[in-house]
Amino acid sequence: MNRIIQKLQEPQKLLSIYFTAGYPELNDTVTIIKSLEDNGVDMIEIGLPFSDPLADGPTIQDSSTAALKNGMSSNLLFDQLTNIREIVKIPLIIMGYFNPILQFGVEDFCKKCQEVGIDGLIIPDLPADVYNEHYRHIFEKYGLINIFLITPQTSEERVKFIDGISNGFIYMVSSASVTGSQSGFGNEQEAYFKRIHNMQLKNPQIVGFGIKDKETFTQATQYAKGAIIGSAFIKNLTFNGVNSIELFTKQFKA
Repeated sequence: MNRIIQKLQEPQKLLSIYFTAGYPELNDTVTIIKSLEDNGVDMIEIGLPFSDPLADGPTIQDSSTAALKNGMSSNLLFDQLTNIREIVKIPLIIMGYFNPILQFGVEDFCKKCQEVGIDGLIIPDLPADVYNEHYRHIFEKYGLINIFLITPQTSEERVKFIDGISNGFIYMVSSASVTGSQSGFGNEQEAYFKRIHNMQLKNPQIVGFGIKDKETFTQATQYAKGAIIGSAFIKNLTFNGVNSIELFTKQFKA
């Protein structure tokens, strides 16, 4: 069974952390993954840096720019992850944009993901219909779960379509803004979380964008299975370094 599906069956609210591969330093990738698992994180999203990250706010954009300058690439990431399954058991997801994957070759990319032990992909700019028609069979061939994003503006019909072609969880974007731009959740967002919850979809939802502390994590997971922390974690790495991971994650697991 795919590790994502196994993890979703566990009773706790899930803490997923996003970080950019090759940041702060080129060879920090495996150290960060191992430290996150050691400190109780349930799932990890490994960001594949790209020069034009449309959905990301300044914090993640800056980390992507720095990682690319450091020399990070798809090939290097796969090299770094070659033996990751000897030391890490939790689900690993690559989050990136479609252009580098297309350049690598979609099937070749999926094959490498399977070889190193990646469980799923999040590709914000790959439309669900295009995936379903052209790429779904490739992802399924290599045992990869593709995770789709919904926003407060996504129609009910579209949400149901995404739920129908999904096999894992749905990435529930908390608002229509970019990552890292939220300052807590208001009534509008809570109503959205509740509305999606009440649709009783077959796939659980995990909330992303705007989760930065225990309070926003608790708000986001009231109606959802888990939450994803990205920009707040990147900021922590930037200012406090890789050795601060234990202190950062402790607040969410308390």
